[in-house]
Amino acid sequence: MNAVMDAMRARLAALDPVSIEITDDSAKHAGHAGARGGGGHFRLTIVSSRFAGFRTMERHRLVYDALGPLMRQEIHALSISARTPDEK
Repeated sequence: MNAVMDAMRARLAALDPVSIEITDDSAKHAGHAGARGGGGHFRLTIVSSRFAGFRTMERHRLVYDALGPLMRQEIHALSISARTPDEK
């Protein structure tokens, strides 16, 4: 696991996740403008009861807010799947 993924996990802990899966897809985007600037490409699957009652965009906003400053430099692209424990 890399330092950015560790930092992501630490910041996402604020959402009280039941589970978190992070995949670093940065190698697939080598040469891409964001990759040259140092930002990585990640896929995130996060399950938390904190998402109950929220629409997809609201859930993503919670994730972006939790990640805070990482979204400005360390993360160039982020694919998010945010679900409650009751959702499959």
